[in-house]
Amino acid sequence: MSKRSARLRELLAREEILMAPGAHDALTARIAERCGFEAVYMTGAGTVNMQLGMPDHSIITLTEMVQSAARMARATTLPIVSDADTGYGGVLNVMRTVKEFQLAGISGIHIEDQVMPKRCGHVEGKEVIPMEEMMGKIRAACHARTEPDFLIIARVDARAPLGFDEAVRRGRAYLEAGADMIFPEALASEDEFRTYAREVSAPLLANMTEYGKTPYITAAQFQEMGYRMVIYPASAMRVAIKAIYDLFTEIRRTGTQKRVLDRMFTRNQLYELIDYREMLELEKRFAGEVPKT
Repeated sequence: MSKRSARLRELLAREEILMAPGAHDALTARIAERCGFEAVYMTGAGTVNMQLGMPDHSIITLTEMVQSAARMARATTLPIVSDADTGYGGVLNVMRTVKEFQLAGISGIHIEDQVMPKRCGHVEGKEVIPMEEMMGKIRAACHARTEPDFLIIARVDARAPLGFDEAVRRGRAYLEAGADMIFPEALASEDEFRTYAREVSAPLLANMTEYGKTPYITAAQFQEMGYRMVIYPASAMRVAIKAIYDLFTEIRRTGTQKRVLDRMFTRNQLYELIDYREMLELEKRFAGEVPKT
């Protein structure tokens, strides 16, 4: 039994809402742990943006996502919930998706009811599959898991293309099909989030992304509405991109990075974060003396 998956269930069962920052690589996941978060969300859009330099349009594969997830799981002790897009195909693909993420050390995934190729949840042009087809995917996902605490989350993308009432209907149906948690994507107001929590009696996940259809709502507000988990999928990626862009602009303009040193982790801070000295001690223990750095 996975201790991390069991821990995730414990965190979701308590009164306090679980905040999970989005991580697009192993180091970002480790930073989340060092900053005191209790869980991490592996962003699908952030992973494909940062690792492939491409948009979130069903371009990244299951294998690539699972490889990234496994590296993230090795870098932190926290439970990780990962984006799994549409399950990467039909019901048989969904079953393999669940098994691969379990083997990677992930504690839960969310699968969405979009058609392939999917779109980012907060852009125009989304289409969704029939509700019954998605229910089959959820049943297949639940059947495939061998770890009972592994979380199956159903993401409902129907709000934009089919309306709020259909998103509610689908949330109830996906819960009936066996989903452990419902993720209503791209709700458009605080009132919609509040109404959804009243209409769909299930553990609920809220997506607090930037520049999308959802207004900025605090974790405390989501908790008061009845949501159990809130994710911040792309925040770290957007801050990192802006910082790198500004740095490269400065170096290209001036020929030096000296003016932005105060915005950098020092060498010692980086070494502490990545356990550099512990690695040196292990090398010394098993391979003899190594040069001091």
